[in-house]
Amino acid sequence: MYFKIFLTFILSIIIFTGCSQKYEDQNINYKNNNTQNTLKKRYLNMLKNNNYVLNKKYIDFNTVQQTNLNTTLIEFYKNWSGVKYVYGGNSKNGIDCSSFIQKAYEDNFDIALPRTTDLQANTGIEINKSQLEIGDLVFFKTSSSSNHVGIYLEDGKFMHASTTIGVTISYLDNVYFDKYYWKAQRIIY
Repeated sequence: MYFKIFLTFILSIIIFTGCSQKYEDQNINYKNNNTQNTLKKRYLNMLKNNNYVLNKKYIDFNTVQQTNLNTTLIEFYKNWSGVKYVYGGNSKNGIDCSSFIQKAYEDNFDIALPRTTDLQANTGIEINKSQLEIGDLVFFKTSSSSNHVGIYLEDGKFMHASTTIGVTISYLDNVYFDKYYWKAQRIIY
């Protein structure tokens, strides 16, 4: 429960509208268990003082097989593939990128993420692009006033709700996405 509260709190701080507030420990060495455990304790303490409550179960990313996670996300994608982009939309009649991410986390992981990209961008732990794992959120600064978000899959691919073609899978090294890449956040760890 505390983990869900933490995730909601962190997610409420960061995602898709351009807020670039960053957590103080930006360069986290995930191979160092002491650092990760210290951060988890710090987050749990933050959650105790937070009124944002998640009513979902705890997910330990270390127990989730990456292959199964990718399969889960691909199955979710198949159900949404081609749904058109509608700013503010949150259904199969039309959906925007932050709502698509919110639904993916809710439906697949029972994690309640905030609704906007700005808030999602401040949720979880910021990681380097070289550290991306399946399920991490990837963010793009597409203009001075707007951002875009997707979920990393594998092999440089991510799923998202594109403003031009709707729900799709794209490559991070695409000229457009490479140019506007902003940051990545790990929500499940």
